[in-house]
Amino acid sequence: MSQKPTVIHWFRLDLRIHDNLALRNAINEAENRKHLLRPVYFIEPDIKRKVGVNRLRFLIQSLHDLDSSLRQLNSRLYVVKGKAVDNLPKLFDNWAVKYLTSQVDIDPEVVQQHEAIEKIANEKDIFINSRVQHTVYDPNIVLKKNNGVVPLTYQKFLSLVNDIQVKENIQISKQISNECKPPDETSQDYDVPTLHDVGLDESSMGPSKFPGGETEGIKRLNLYMAKKQWVCKFEKPKSSPNSIEPSTTVLSPYISHGCLSAKHFYHKLKEAEHGMQHSLPPVSLMGQLMWREFYYTAGTGTENFDKMVGNSVCTQIPWGRNDEHLKAWAEGRTGYPFVDAIMRQLKQEGWIHHLARHMVACFLTRGDLWISWEEGAKVFEDLLLDYDWSLNAGNWMWLSASAFFYKYFRVYSPIAFGKKTDKNGLYIRKYVPELKKYPAEYIYEPWKAPKSVQSAAGCVIGEGYPKRIVDHDTIHKENMKKMSEAYKKNKEKKSLKRPRS
Repeated sequence: MSQKPTVIHWFRLDLRIHDNLALRNAINEAENRKHLLRPVYFIEPDIKRKVGVNRLRFLIQSLHDLDSSLRQLNSRLYVVKGKAVDNLPKLFDNWAVKYLTSQVDIDPEVVQQHEAIEKIANEKDIFINSRVQHTVYDPNIVLKKNNGVVPLTYQKFLSLVNDIQVKENIQISKQISNECKPPDETSQDYDVPTLHDVGLDESSMGPSKFPGGETEGIKRLNLYMAKKQWVCKFEKPKSSPNSIEPSTTVLSPYISHGCLSAKHFYHKLKEAEHGMQHSLPPVSLMGQLMWREFYYTAGTGTENFDKMVGNSVCTQIPWGRNDEHLKAWAEGRTGYPFVDAIMRQLKQEGWIHHLARHMVACFLTRGDLWISWEEGAKVFEDLLLDYDWSLNAGNWMWLSASAFFYKYFRVYSPIAFGKKTDKNGLYIRKYVPELKKYPAEYIYEPWKAPKSVQSAAGCVIGEGYPKRIVDHDTIHKENMKKMSEAYKKNKEKKSLKRPRS
C-alpha cells in the first residue's frame, strides 16, 4: 500500500500557533488535498554544546508548550533528533512529502541550511512556501525602498517604514480533521525531549524566572498591555538596569524564539497607545520593537554582519586579545562589583536589562578591556535567553562604537552608572553576595574600604573578591586615544578609495 502524501511545516523561530501564516498554509494545503500534516522541529544532538543551559531549558519548555497547543488542534509536534539538512531529505522519502512550509530567517547558518533543503526539495518536486513572519516588516521590502542600501541610522529606518501597512494577525483555531492527522504508531519516536533527555539537571540550575512557551509569552504580553498608563509613559532610559525585579517587560526571549509574534506585539502596542498621549521612539516600547526591526534590516542587507572583517558597516578597530581578562569578564570576576553583578545575573538567569548590557559591553570593548566585540557577542550568544543573531551583532557594534553610534568618548562608568538607580547596591549584594556586608559607601568601590572595614565585612579584596583587573580612570582615557586613532585611519582609507573627480 502506498504512503499517504504529507505536508510538513518546519518550525524554527516560530514556536507558536498565533500569527503563523506558514503553519496555516500547511494546514490549508493538507485539508484541501486530504494529505497528512506533520509539524516538525529539529533538535541537534550536540545542542548543549551550542546553547547555554538557560536558553536550552527555555527552548525545551517552549517545545512542550507548542506540542500541547498543536494537540488541542488535533495534531502534534514531531521532534526529530538531528540536523535538518541530514534528516529532512529522509523524511521527504519516508513520509511521501509533497509540500513544505517554513518561515524566512536571516541567520546565515539557517539560510545556508534552508538553501540546501530547497535544492533537494526542487529535485524531488516538493513545493516550498516560506513566509516572512519573524519581524513586523519584511527587511527586503525596507531595503528595496532605500534602493538596496542599508539604512545606517534609526531615524532613516523609521522614515522608510512609516507608510508600510502592517497586516492584522492571522489566527488558527479550527480543528485539523482526522483525515489529516497522521497515525499514532510513530508517536513515541518523535516525542518532545525532557530536560533530562538533553542533558540538563534542573536541580543544579537556578529558578526558571521566565518559563518558555507561547502560553507564557501571551500571558506576559497581556499583563503588560493591560497597564495602559505604564505602556504610554514607558521610556527606556528611565528604567533601571539594576532593579531586583525587571523594570521592563522581558518579552524579548518570547519574541526571539518566536513564541510571541513581533507583529502581534506591534498591534497590541498600537491598541494600548490609541487615543492616549504616549512616549515616542526611540525610547518608547514601540521604539524598542523598532530597534529590533532596524537591526534585522541591517543584518539582512550586510554581508558578514556578525564579524568585523568584511563587514561594510563596521569600523575596523585593532582590538587586543587577553584571554584572562575575557574569562574574568564572562565569569563576573573583574573586581568591579556592578559589572560582575550583571554578568553573574546573566549566567544565572539568562537575562539582564538592556542598559546593563550597555554597561558590560562598553566595559569589555572601548571602555576598559579593549577586547573585540565579537568575543563579547559569543558569550552573549551562549548565555542570553533572548539571543537573536541580528540584534546581538548590531547591539555589540553599537556599544563598541564600531557602527551606528560613533560618540566613542561617551564611556559608561562601572561605578557611577549603577549608583544612579541603586545607591545602596542592593543589586550587587544579591548577585555578588561576598560583598553583601559592605557599607553602601564602598559597595561600588570595595578596594577603597580600609582593611578593617573589609575584614569586618568578611571579605578582603584580593582574597574573598578579586582586585580590579584594570584602573578605569586611567585605562578608559588610553582607549579613547586608540579609538580616535582607529577612526582617523578608517577615514583615511575611505578617502583613498573614493574616485577622484
